[in-house]
Amino acid sequence: MKPEFQWANAELSARYNVTPLTPAFRVDPQFEADVLEGLDDDQKHIPSIWLYDRRGSELFEEITEVAEYYPTRTETRLLAGLAPELESEIGGVHSLVEIGSGSSRKTRLLLAALGSLGRYVPVDISSDFLRAAAAGLARDFPSLSVQPVVADFTQPFALPSAGRDAVDSAGNLGFFPGSTIGNFTPDAAVALMAQLGRTLGPRSRLLIGVDTTQDPALLIPAYDDAAGVTAEFNLNLLDRINRELEGAFDRRDFRHLARHDPHQGRIEMHLVSRRAHEVRVRGRTFAFAEGETIHTENCYKYSPGQFLRMAHAAQWRCERSWQDGGRTGFTVYLLRREA
Repeated sequence: MKPEFQWANAELSARYNVTPLTPAFRVDPQFEADVLEGLDDDQKHIPSIWLYDRRGSELFEEITEVAEYYPTRTETRLLAGLAPELESEIGGVHSLVEIGSGSSRKTRLLLAALGSLGRYVPVDISSDFLRAAAAGLARDFPSLSVQPVVADFTQPFALPSAGRDAVDSAGNLGFFPGSTIGNFTPDAAVALMAQLGRTLGPRSRLLIGVDTTQDPALLIPAYDDAAGVTAEFNLNLLDRINRELEGAFDRRDFRHLARHDPHQGRIEMHLVSRRAHEVRVRGRTFAFAEGETIHTENCYKYSPGQFLRMAHAAQWRCERSWQDGGRTGFTVYLLRREA
């Protein structure tokens, strides 16, 4: 058993109503494969999920609090308004399954409102961050069974058994906040929502936040804040490669870039090489030209019509939606699995 799971067994299970962390896969080999493959491509790229080691997760939490980052504030306000009516809207909910749970701050609004809830299953790739959040929620909601799962949710994973309290999948409510669906191309987003539907089960629901903003005056500052927190978040990926993959990146050779692509309807994050140089990772050498970039993240801003077409293609139908009335158009959708 790996050390991070030993802590959960010894501490979480003993002190709180938390099952041991469930490792769905080994992270490091896939991280290595994605980095080496991505750096060897004509347009260098690394999947955005690898931004979220422990330090990256901490930095993202800081991003959500900077003045320019509107998505978290907007979605939290919408969730605060809809949470009290959610249980009566959809009936009894036994299990809340959060995808990419992070600190689970927004989740508290739902946990406090869903009186029938028996368990909470947070799913995240960062085991350190996950166990801390799980412990906090178990302490504050002692009647709740917390069953954390360490997983790359872009790949199939299994929910822990609900044991004696098992009910049919109509009691499963998926929660996918933060417009994280925007990190995926349209085709990949459809595939992910279809996969989540299979995991949650027939007649389950999915509460999902989607950012529709296309105003560059809002978007660029949100992904390139004046305090430089997002830049640090992006550059931390190089530190992680150095630490875990024997990399030799000098972060001073790179700068953060956020740019808006109106044709694709997305914000892109890149790390831009300041000079021509070479970097070794796992014994391999990768050349960088001055101005060459590593593409680290996409943030698609799907319109309501586009998102609903994607959801339908993934066999979800919309039961209700709540939209921000301000400049952003941020929307929270309640979807129901069709089959």
